[in-house]
Amino acid sequence: MERIMVARVSDIPALRSRTVKVAGTEIAVFKLSSGELHAIENRCPHKNGKLSEGIVCDHHVFCPLHDWKINMKDGLVQAPDEGCVMTFPVEVDAEGKVFLLLNKDSLSA
Repeated sequence: MERIMVARVSDIPALRSRTVKVAGTEIAVFKLSSGELHAIENRCPHKNGKLSEGIVCDHHVFCPLHDWKINMKDGLVQAPDEGCVMTFPVEVDAEGKVFLLLNKDSLSA
């Protein structure tokens, strides 16, 4: 498992995201109002909208192009729409550094 530092917790405002590109895949790391962090592929499966530019509500993000609702916990698009995005484990250390936890196959799907 590879640990890649992508930000500090303080770098990500609540209900916003920070994006990072890893192995050609753009990933958005979101901070929820609770302070919880979730990382997902920064591409809506519908028309490739940048999810990092969407509106965050609870643990969902709404695609800015066509308002598709995506669950950041499991990457699933909510009905009546269909599809999913990749999700990535996030870890925060004692100093507030945010890491993505990736295995070599994480981005080869």
